Amino acid sequence: MTFTQAMVNPRARQLPSAYKLVLFRSLLLALATGGAVNANIADAAEQSRLEEVLVSARKKTESLQDTPISLTVFNEERLTVEGISGLNDIASKVPGLTIEPFPINGGSLRIYIRGIGIGDIQVTQDTPVALYLDGVYIARSSGTSMDVAELARIEILRGPQGTLYGRNTTGGAINLITRRPNPDAVEFTQVLSAGNRALLRSKTSVNLPIADSLAVKFAYLSENRDGFVENTGPGGDFGDRDIKGMRFDLGWDISEQMRLDYSYDRSELEFYNYMFQAVTPPDPDGNKGQSNAIKNSAQARSRFASTMLSSMATSSPLEASNSDVEGHAIIFNAATELGDFKYIGSYRELKDAAYTDLGGGLGASDYRLDTNRYDGPAADFANGRPTPLVRPEIRQHQSSHELQFSSAFDDLGIEYIVGAYYFEESAVEDNSPFHLQLKAPVDGFEGAHIVNLLSQKYQVENQALAVFGQLTWTPDILNKALHISLGARHSRDHRYALKNQRDEVFIEYSPLGALPLVLPLAEAVQNPVLGPILSPVLAQVGLPGDRRFDNVTGERRFKDDSYSVLVEYELSEAINVYGKLVEAYKSGGFNTRDPQLDGSQGAASDGIDYGVGFADGFGEEKALSAELGIKSEWLNGRLRVNADVYRTEFDDMQMNFLLNGTVADTKVLNAGKASMTGFELDATALLGEDLIIAFEYAYLDAEITEVIDSFGNNVTQRYAFSAAPVNSFTASADWMAWRGENAVLNFNLNTSYMDSRLGGGDVQNAYTILRDYQLWNARLSLDEIAIAKGTLSVSVWGKNLLDEEYETYAIDNLPHADRAVLWGDPLSYGLDLTYRY
Repeated sequence: MTFTQAMVNPRARQLPSAYKLVLFRSLLLALATGGAVNANIADAAEQSRLEEVLVSARKKTESLQDTPISLTVFNEERLTVEGISGLNDIASKVPGLTIEPFPINGGSLRIYIRGIGIGDIQVTQDTPVALYLDGVYIARSSGTSMDVAELARIEILRGPQGTLYGRNTTGGAINLITRRPNPDAVEFTQVLSAGNRALLRSKTSVNLPIADSLAVKFAYLSENRDGFVENTGPGGDFGDRDIKGMRFDLGWDISEQMRLDYSYDRSELEFYNYMFQAVTPPDPDGNKGQSNAIKNSAQARSRFASTMLSSMATSSPLEASNSDVEGHAIIFNAATELGDFKYIGSYRELKDAAYTDLGGGLGASDYRLDTNRYDGPAADFANGRPTPLVRPEIRQHQSSHELQFSSAFDDLGIEYIVGAYYFEESAVEDNSPFHLQLKAPVDGFEGAHIVNLLSQKYQVENQALAVFGQLTWTPDILNKALHISLGARHSRDHRYALKNQRDEVFIEYSPLGALPLVLPLAEAVQNPVLGPILSPVLAQVGLPGDRRFDNVTGERRFKDDSYSVLVEYELSEAINVYGKLVEAYKSGGFNTRDPQLDGSQGAASDGIDYGVGFADGFGEEKALSAELGIKSEWLNGRLRVNADVYRTEFDDMQMNFLLNGTVADTKVLNAGKASMTGFELDATALLGEDLIIAFEYAYLDAEITEVIDSFGNNVTQRYAFSAAPVNSFTASADWMAWRGENAVLNFNLNTSYMDSRLGGGDVQNAYTILRDYQLWNARLSLDEIAIAKGTLSVSVWGKNLLDEEYETYAIDNLPHADRAVLWGDPLSYGLDLTYRY
């Protein structure tokens, strides 16, 4: 068994003893603290109970305990207590959920649920975890790291959600729900935050009633924060962020039967991407493929460390990246004698420009992996002038319409919802004009450099149409405790992609300080002067000599029918068990990083003939999931225990994987079959009157079960799920430590653990394993201080209190390193002042 197999195959290793110790210690802490507050839970059970949690996961408002979905909810109180204002803040707070910044775009997030997600942000590919803002589907992950003002609730739905939520939910769905305007009172909230790394944050919200049935709400967010790695080279510092966001809401109760909600939001994020830190130098005897001829010189110009560095250096100025997002949404509800109608319409625009430096961190001017200005000989030869600074940019706009109708036949014990959905988007991924991508000295040849210049531009047009329905029947038997639900969804997708690309490699050679000679790689081989001199190294160079895509198009259509069957049984008013079978579908698409035009070109850049290229695209994937679960409350509502076991099978699974020895060439293949089995537990207890403890745990056994390559060979052992930790858990304690006449002191302590996992693609590789880690966070808050007709809260908080060093991403394909990582946030702390009127 290889090291990689032992680390990523859950069947090949036992639960680590360190994990057992951490889990036991966390449980013991929670139980011991609870016992100290009140040893006699049963006697106090008559006094109070856990607060009911309302959700809209099934497109209707209902109790969490009545919702047969594996579901984690952050209500408004929990959002406040744990200092959560956006998706970034729940990254380590939900077992089975992995949220990390995209490695070369800190304004975008990689979201995985139960190990299902996507590591790339191409406009031609969709994520299998659907993100919704007030019921509006957000198609692109760019810009998702920005905060949303005035969140009322976050719902994380684990597992396939195909019938009610539609395509691209093979992993699950996340609902962000904002607070709606209140026509009953003037409301004002102001939050001011300050902390280490120059954190300054202000969040303002004003609710204004206009009439008895009409109100508007304004919210504004501003945040500045420094990163945790200094750039000692030119340009900005790694990780620095500047956020601006605003939102306007209008809520109008037109009549007792009709309501209209309109919202407009705009967010602007400026940030500086982190640089990958080199950890492991290239293997002297290893084959770096396209980078083999430059690996030694690149290594000599790079900085290595096994622990997190506090500073690194760029050679070119580190440029800012930007994400600008704005959107409009209209929600109309009408209650009629026939039933309830709901319409959700939206239009959203995104502009995202990301600049990244992948160099070695020493600031060496002759080793560059960036897209900044280049005025070397190759630029003059190919361009006639220096190549410009380019920040790869995504521009996208989308619109959607959804109509829902729900009603019931009470005499028959039937309730149902039916609906129709339409979505369209246009997007451009612009990495042009012709610019630098790589410059590096050639190993063993003084004065010789390889220079790679690149220009790319992709366009997409996508449409999706669906009709769906779900019916629930409660037969007049078993005291109406049995509920049977059937769901179905028919989906159609049309996808069009256009690719333009110019990719050339040049040899720059200056023998003994003479005027440089410049030739394209293909011509250098044939050159009577350079050819014999450079022939030993040219034989090693695997970089493309001249790769062009001139208006290459791809067009595909997909359709799918997904079904669900759900059986619920109420064992009592407090215990509900369920079993369900659910299908989900993820649309196919195109891979802009595919080095081949189509499947007729022969071998790709790694020497393998995959039989497909960009124009061929890739097909849809399908998931089928079976789940058994229980939602229960005990001790008169003071103990809540929810749990489920599941198994999900994938057919024609879409896999993004990097071609061996390349920096950015990838293939997306419907690679074969996969399965995952898991168990999830969510327990919350009210101990005494002043302490709530919670514990969530997820176990995941995810396995790629079959991959057949283009030659018919079974290569399954090469592949594994990325971002799929076997074990993960969270534990928290909320304690009301003191209550006075005019104030309350609250304390929150929480911890999260994530097991080791594959962190940089679907190919098993020991260099991309991410180590397990545990984080501790705390918040102490003096709340409900009466002041100026309102209340004031003063909170001190800390995150990653033990200053744990942990990696969030690892890659093995940089020329100068076999392992390079991005680090998670170190210790952070601060003070919040919150005034509410």
